[in-house]
Amino acid sequence: MIKRIIYPPIWLLFGLIAIFASNEYFPGPRFTGLAGQVFGGVLIVIGLVLLVFANGRFTRAGTGVIPFRNVSALVTDGIYRYTRNPMYLGMFAVLLGCAVTVGAAVALVVPVLFAVIVDRRFIRYEEAMLRDLFPADYPAYCERVRRWL
Repeated sequence: MIKRIIYPPIWLLFGLIAIFASNEYFPGPRFTGLAGQVFGGVLIVIGLVLLVFANGRFTRAGTGVIPFRNVSALVTDGIYRYTRNPMYLGMFAVLLGCAVTVGAAVALVVPVLFAVIVDRRFIRYEEAMLRDLFPADYPAYCERVRRWL
């Protein structure tokens, strides 16, 4: 198994830094305006709400939030009825909202890179671990609920 020192919230922080740095130093084409500000703000709020609700479901189930640690329950209710990865989706939405809000075209690359990184470094391994821990329930859950949306 890959040793993970940098967890998803740190990747989120890196992404936010990259968005604001690209906006300042490499903005590329710009698309600014009130509509972008509002849409970006709405995406940020949606992302934060997803993070709070998803974390709440883990807390209620008494299982760990940190990937690959203290997994004691398979959470399939609440927001997990609609997406298997609401925390990653929430972080993606926050990044996309920030990228849209700053209005720099280059910044839009950051949320896509974040999605690729979390898919390769976390989601695939988490899914394999959950299949091993919950051999009957997790595959059935995967058939009912999509990975992202």
